[in-house]
Amino acid sequence: MPSNKSVSDAPIVQFTNCRILRDHRLQREDLWVREGKILNPEKLFFDEKGSADVQLDCKGSIIAPGFIDVQINGGFGVDFSLATDDFKSGIDLVSQKILSHGVTSFCPTLVTSPPSVYHQVLPQISVRNGGAHGAGILGAHLEGPFISREKKGAHPEHCLRTFEAGAFQDLLSTYGSLDGVRIVTLAPEMKRSSEGNKWRDGRRSHTLCLFPGHSVANLSQAEEAVQYGATFITHLFNAMLPFHHRDPGIVGLLTSDKIPAGRRVFYGMISDGIHTNPAALRIAHRAHPKGLVLVTDAIAGMGLAPGRHTLGQQVVEIDGLNTYIAGTKTLSGSVATMDTCVRHFQEATGCSVETALEAASLHPAQLLGIEHNKGTLNYDSDADFLMLNDSLYVQATYIAGQEVWRQDTSGM
Repeated sequence: MPSNKSVSDAPIVQFTNCRILRDHRLQREDLWVREGKILNPEKLFFDEKGSADVQLDCKGSIIAPGFIDVQINGGFGVDFSLATDDFKSGIDLVSQKILSHGVTSFCPTLVTSPPSVYHQVLPQISVRNGGAHGAGILGAHLEGPFISREKKGAHPEHCLRTFEAGAFQDLLSTYGSLDGVRIVTLAPEMKRSSEGNKWRDGRRSHTLCLFPGHSVANLSQAEEAVQYGATFITHLFNAMLPFHHRDPGIVGLLTSDKIPAGRRVFYGMISDGIHTNPAALRIAHRAHPKGLVLVTDAIAGMGLAPGRHTLGQQVVEIDGLNTYIAGTKTLSGSVATMDTCVRHFQEATGCSVETALEAASLHPAQLLGIEHNKGTLNYDSDADFLMLNDSLYVQATYIAGQEVWRQDTSGM
C-alpha cells in the first residue's frame, strides 16, 4: 500500500488564495514551503505522494520575494560607521526593525572612515542568515575611501585615500581582514583603480563586487572599469558628473555598446523623491530597466524624528525627508524605507507592480550572484518572501518560511 508520507517528515505549509510573483508576473497559484525552501508541488504530489500539513489563507495578498538592500548606512539611531561598545546590539536592532519594511537581507554600509573605525567595526559584521532575530547580513559595503574629492558628497575629506600601487593590500594591513566585505565603491578614474578588480579576481571573485561611484569618471574610464569587472553604479546621478551629450560620463553605461557580452551593468537608485527627480528616475528606468536596483542609502535617522544625527564622522540634520550635512545643503543619505522606495518608484515611473517589486528583490540578487537562492520564488530557492496588499504595503514578512513580522491590525 503506498505511503502518504513525504520524503521528509518536516511540515509542509501551503499558502493559498494569493498571487505569486514568479517568472516576472503575478500568478494565481499556491505557494508551498518546506524546511525553509520553496517546493515544487508537482514533485510533491507525484513523486512523494505528499500533501500539506498546514494551509494558510492569504486573503488575496501578493506574495513577492523579500527585499534586498545593498546600501544602508544604519537606522533607528544606529550608525554603522561609528565604532561603539554596543555595535553588535545596534546592528541587531536595525536588522530586526527593517523586517517591517520588507527587507529580508542587507549589506551594512560604511561611509569613508578613519582606519580605527574599520578595525573595530568590520570584525563585528558577520555574514549570517536571517530569521526571527532579523534580516540576513550578506556582507559589508565599503563606500570609500577610494573616491573622488570633487564628488565626496557627505564623506569626510580628511579620510579619503588615493588608489596607488598595492592599495588593496594596504587596505588589508590597515583595516584588518576583508572577509566580511561584499562590496567596495571606488572611483574608476583614480590611478591604478583597475588593480582592485585584479585583486578581487585573484582572491575572492565569487563574493566581492566593485562598484564605480563618487566619481568624476568620463564614459571611457567607466567602460574600462566594466571591462575589468565592475558591475554596479553606486546611486546613479548622485555624486558623479552630470549627463553631457558629448561625454555622458558614468550615466552613459546604461546604454553603452562596450559592455562585454553576457554581462549586465546594474545601477542603484535612491527612490525617495528627494535624491532623484521623478523625470530622471523615468529616464534611467526606460533606458535600462533590467539593471535598476532600488537602495535606501538610509542613515541613522531613519525611523526617528527630525533633528541632528550622525553619518560616520559627520553631523547630519534631518528636515522632513531631506538629510543634509549640518549647516550645508549637501545631501547625506536618506531616511526612506525600502517599501516606501518601491511604492515611489512604481508611482513615478508608471511601471508594473511586478517591475517595482523585482527592482528591490530579483535585481539586487542578480547583482550579488545569489539569484539561485534569493530574490525569486523559484522552486528550491530560499523561502524569504513578503505578503503585500495591492498598494504595495507590507502585511507580513517571512524568512526561511517562518513568519518574522506581521502588521498589527488590532487597532485598525
